[in-house]
Amino acid sequence: MTSANTRQNPAPEASPGQRPKPAPPNGAPVRATGAQSLVRSLEAVGCEVVFGIPGGTILPTYDPLLDSTKVRHVLVRHEQAAGHAATGYAQATGKTGVCMATSGPGATNLVTALADAHMDSVPLVAITGQQSTGQIGTDAFQEADICGITLPVTKHNFLVTDPDEIPRTIAEAFYIASSGRPGPVVVDVPKDVQQLATSFAWPPEQRLPGYRPVGKPHGKQVREAARLMASAQRPVLYVGGGVVKADAAEELTKLAERTGIPVVTTLMARGVFPDTHPLHLGMPGMHGTVSAVAAMQRSDLLLALGTRFDDRVTGRLSDFAPEAKVVHADIDPAEISKNRVADVPIVGDCKEVISELIDAVDTAEAEHGAPDLAQWWSQLGDWRDRFPLGYDWPEDGTLSPEYVIERIGALAGPEAVYTAGVGQHQMWAAQFIGYQRPRSWLNSGGLGTMGYAVPAAMGAKAGSPGRQVWAIDGDGCFQMTNQELATCAIEQLPIKVAVINNGNLGMVRQWQNLFYAERYSHSDLGTHNHRIPDFAMLAEALGGVGMRCEAASDVDSVIERAMAVDDRPVVIDFVVGKDAQVWPMVASGTGNDEIMAARGIRPLFDDEG
Repeated sequence: MTSANTRQNPAPEASPGQRPKPAPPNGAPVRATGAQSLVRSLEAVGCEVVFGIPGGTILPTYDPLLDSTKVRHVLVRHEQAAGHAATGYAQATGKTGVCMATSGPGATNLVTALADAHMDSVPLVAITGQQSTGQIGTDAFQEADICGITLPVTKHNFLVTDPDEIPRTIAEAFYIASSGRPGPVVVDVPKDVQQLATSFAWPPEQRLPGYRPVGKPHGKQVREAARLMASAQRPVLYVGGGVVKADAAEELTKLAERTGIPVVTTLMARGVFPDTHPLHLGMPGMHGTVSAVAAMQRSDLLLALGTRFDDRVTGRLSDFAPEAKVVHADIDPAEISKNRVADVPIVGDCKEVISELIDAVDTAEAEHGAPDLAQWWSQLGDWRDRFPLGYDWPEDGTLSPEYVIERIGALAGPEAVYTAGVGQHQMWAAQFIGYQRPRSWLNSGGLGTMGYAVPAAMGAKAGSPGRQVWAIDGDGCFQMTNQELATCAIEQLPIKVAVINNGNLGMVRQWQNLFYAERYSHSDLGTHNHRIPDFAMLAEALGGVGMRCEAASDVDSVIERAMAVDDRPVVIDFVVGKDAQVWPMVASGTGNDEIMAARGIRPLFDDEG
């Protein structure tokens, strides 16, 4: 592996028809081409499915991929969808997702999905073809420095210039992607390297000097955190997506029930703590519940687990939780004290951290006594009772989007997987579907990528074929990646898509309504006025089943009809009112104390202790 301007004299190519003899992953070296070695390596690391599109520089690898009986290839219609599908697969299963593309525009089309996975800490390996080594740096046809382009939005990337290095590179790529704080890794393989003769042997020796992810936390820091917990009067467990990544849902529930501390779960952590649990206050942040936002603001101790104090949670950072001490546990030391200074920093895997906290709390309470949280829960209960999540039906009699999403969640149930695009429908799906288990809610939290829902649902269905998968999408987001319905139809991935069709870029319209004097500049999509496109007809054209619903009385029946279809994707065009808005809301740039429960209704936190 060398830099992108490496030159290499081409070695004799293996015969195009040559195939390595069948051999187990652990065995004597087998003669192979670089491409065959690449496919064998994917099989050996346990790769189950690759989402991709072939092209000139990756074709040598697609040839032996045809012979693999272990790796399924899903031919997507756009490379961005390949990346999002790999992300959906990874988020739903906890395994590493894999996507593949050719060089130049094929590789650059992956960049949005790579940035998305990077922001949300998703384990992903992207394999891209590259121009032959002798042509790198010459502006050859479909050449792009994908390693340089993706450097800021990947955890690591490799340019492989020696076919002997392919097994080691793939092993290291999967290890880096899935260990520590997960993230995307790019493996860029020039065409001639794929064609050169080499030998395949497994397992390879990994060489990753300096890469030592910390799993076990420092005992002294855990004990100090437990001491603060034993003395806090208004503690809050602030839980992020890192707890999902660590598969620590069970440990989190034990800690919460052991201490009686209220729990808030961020957008990326929905489902890791059951919504129905009495200790759960809901989601914090810009569109979080009033009780969750208020609890954090009035807390005297925030136990931040696997979260990064994102601006959508904190609001104006200088005003965030002014009286709280902070215990911040994260596997990535770079996140600790990055946005909010931690009084007790803990570097480690959240599963390990929470497990040790449970034991440490027993010791701390034996020494200092258990705190009395009755008054705190009285205040929390008051906020929860006075400001529950809710919605009003549109005054013009149109269908309520919140009602539609609420009914999907009720009928599909907590065992289903739900994905969402970005915007109003994403927030409503986070608010009005009851999540009871981890990895049941997939969305683009950090990057906010329109077009995420459909390909992510496709990937989730490929990884969890026995579970029902619903994409809650907007009419704007859906038009960015709806071509993947064709992929789902052909690949027999029968996802359900609920298009919340309000005729507009809904969140943009909401902001224009609230902050731009109702000047609706270029946010009307024409999906109401002109019915362009006709989503039901589009679904049929792409090999799915198309349905439409415009009345509340038909909502349940159309959802049930969609659920009965199990051989094709289904799209339901839910035609809803255009002026529904997402509440509660903390306006961008303001502090969380300024949360509005609804338009013109702001809880008077100044009067409360």
